[in-house]
Amino acid sequence: MALQLGDTAPDFTQDSTEGPISFHKFLGDSWGVLFSHPKDFTPVCTTELGAVAKLKPEFDKRNVKVVGLSVDPLPDHKSWAKDIEETQGTKLNFPLLADADRRVSNAYGMIHPNANDTLTVRSVFIIGPDKKVKLSITYPASTGRNFDEILRVIDSLQLTAKHKVATPVNWKDGEDTIIVPAVSDEEAKKLFPKGFKTVKPYLRYTPQPNK
Repeated sequence: MALQLGDTAPDFTQDSTEGPISFHKFLGDSWGVLFSHPKDFTPVCTTELGAVAKLKPEFDKRNVKVVGLSVDPLPDHKSWAKDIEETQGTKLNFPLLADADRRVSNAYGMIHPNANDTLTVRSVFIIGPDKKVKLSITYPASTGRNFDEILRVIDSLQLTAKHKVATPVNWKDGEDTIIVPAVSDEEAKKLFPKGFKTVKPYLRYTPQPNK
């Protein structure tokens, strides 16, 4: 059974490039991003790991801990890390799980028999401080992930977890948000002192509440 949004992210203890990781304990009160790779020394994933390493300050700023995963053993990870630094101009600065026994991959449904019965597809899971899955995206092995989009989604998830708003299409941090339909106009006047614009009774825009 595939993990659904709102399910508790499976806990695990697995070795990594930064030592053993007990996942729930590692996350603590932080948000988390867990993303998988088909195997070590693959070209697209090499670029992805480099990009995430460069974006680590952005994840840190959002209180997000990033964990990568590949089904190859730890010695291969350490050799791959050298290639990443050489080709991408940055060191690996977050843990990369060595999931050689595929325990984590299977728990998260990262191995798809229709794609390949041994290699993980390129999955991304965003996990909240409550250890619930907030978002999952699965990419084919041929398509590099967009981690700017992952950061955008995290901004939305963190905002909407604290305020009674949703974010419209292509929303970016700092732009107007939408008041959720369950909030009445009277309640909205109290919750959103900056005011709001009613386009339709169900479509009301308000400036981002935490800005």
